[in-house]
Amino acid sequence: MISTHILDTAVGRPAAGIAVSLYRGDELVSKGQTDGDGRIGDMSEGQSLGPGEYRLVFDVRRPFFQQVEVTIALSDPDSHYHVPLLLSPYSCVIYRGS
Repeated sequence: MISTHILDTAVGRPAAGIAVSLYRGDELVSKGQTDGDGRIGDMSEGQSLGPGEYRLVFDVRRPFFQQVEVTIALSDPDSHYHVPLLLSPYSCVIYRGS
């Protein structure tokens, strides 16, 4: 399972309503939108994701950043991979959360 959480550090609140897409190669696996707490609890939508590389595309549409993308490698498809994004007007940080 892949989950995500977006925090807008410029205003100190979760970023609600952000579209996030999950790809394996060029194939769209799923697409969601962050809830009022800035979260998407399961980007895989209950699908079993095999090991391999997956790409998260955050459609942030801010004055400087339009999209933020990250490619992650899943080695254990039974694990939970949490990928938070900290976003501010001119910087961003992505990390593996818990």
